[in-house]
Amino acid sequence: MATKYSDLELAINTLVTEFHNAADDAPTMSSTQFQTMISKQLPGFSKTVETEEGLGQVLAQMGVQGGQSISFQNFWTLINQQAVQMFAASHTEKNATNCGCLLQ
Repeated sequence: MATKYSDLELAINTLVTEFHNAADDAPTMSSTQFQTMISKQLPGFSKTVETEEGLGQVLAQMGVQGGQSISFQNFWTLINQQAVQMFAASHTEKNATNCGCLLQ
């Protein structure tokens, strides 16, 4: 019998898989690979990294130094920030019965 994974396990697997795909299975990715992944996988957030200034700010928030490759840990920092914002937004809505969260 095949193992049935929970939605949370599948979501984590998707994050890891998408990182590996964008990084061509390397342990890190370039800023160009990062921008491409964000535009495909987080289109609502991609406007933030379209400019060099915006990209630099996001990379700094992720803990990436100038010219440094982006690790999964750096990427996870971004995901964490986005999830915290989504969680906070879901609690500011009155009588929220269902999380209608959207990535920002």
